[in-house]
Amino acid sequence: MSQLLDDTLRHLRALVSHDTRNPPREIGTGGIFDYLREHLAGFDVTVTDFGAGAVNLYAVRGKPKYLFNVHLDTVPDSPHWSADPHVLRVESDRAIGLGACDIKGAAAALLAVANATQGDMALLLSTDEEANDARCIAGFLKGQAEQGVHDYEAVIVAEPTKGEAVLAHRGIHSVQMRFSGKAGHASGEQKPSDSALHQAVRWGTAALDYVEKQAHERFGGLTGLRFNIGKVEGGIKANVIAPTADVRFGFRPLPSMDADQMLETFRTLVEPHPVEFGETFRGDSLPAGDTATAETRRLAARDLADELGIPVGNAVNFWTEAALFSAAGYISFVYGPGDIAQAHAADEWVSLEQLDHYAQTIYRIVNRGSA
Repeated sequence: MSQLLDDTLRHLRALVSHDTRNPPREIGTGGIFDYLREHLAGFDVTVTDFGAGAVNLYAVRGKPKYLFNVHLDTVPDSPHWSADPHVLRVESDRAIGLGACDIKGAAAALLAVANATQGDMALLLSTDEEANDARCIAGFLKGQAEQGVHDYEAVIVAEPTKGEAVLAHRGIHSVQMRFSGKAGHASGEQKPSDSALHQAVRWGTAALDYVEKQAHERFGGLTGLRFNIGKVEGGIKANVIAPTADVRFGFRPLPSMDADQMLETFRTLVEPHPVEFGETFRGDSLPAGDTATAETRRLAARDLADELGIPVGNAVNFWTEAALFSAAGYISFVYGPGDIAQAHAADEWVSLEQLDHYAQTIYRIVNRGSA
């Protein structure tokens, strides 16, 4: 075991011991942030609380070219864990603990590198990625814009990518809508607009047909449009025409797809249109921008990954906050240890080999920047 990996595991043990489950969105500026402050000597550290468990730690040493971003919040643990999820277990080839893969392992490695080097380095550690309420990154970017600064050539966002640079991923859009009908006895003849539930069912059929027609669309190895109707509620009983129906659905477009146009298409698929329709969460694709802009940004990110000696992997279906930095004009890609297949799972784990390789790569980048 290398000294850098040994230091990484020591920090990971401490980070995992801090409860940063999200929800319940009760993360404050103490706890894990006290530990981080203690181990970032020599950095200019700023901690900002945006409320509802959304806290940023921004740490800068020198004048670095790159910003490393990691989220510290985790999903809640499940009852299927075989041991205490907040006690790190290191076995033959892996480290097991809540958040070890997604993505406290990367945060621990960054701490280890920060203490093993003297080079210029910048970290943005946040706690709301799992909340579907992107206050931390939005707050950071707003602060940068208000100060008129755009300090970094690129932002490297840590998520489990098996040690490869991910240059592109889908967007994510969650929508809630309501159909309105007219309550009455179900024995009579109905018009299409009478039952809100009938409207919702017709909408669902039209939506699935529309999604099927997108199957030929491609970007960076990804194909088609991902879509899911997650929840339908409405009606009173079998012999009463439903006066209201609420539908929650989500879709994940390719970077080349126009999400706003898709939202309008979904809203107007059937008559009558829903009486309420709005996004509850929006995350743009990576890279952000129209087709030409997205491709230009993807190529710039590829060139940077090549320059830094990070192997380039395939585009992925899951969403990351790298898209927020891309939308703000930064070259951005996703890079971290671990496999997304282990994220959010009971007995979540990260490979020691990938953890060590990530730490060694960041060490090389930081030292290279100060050479």
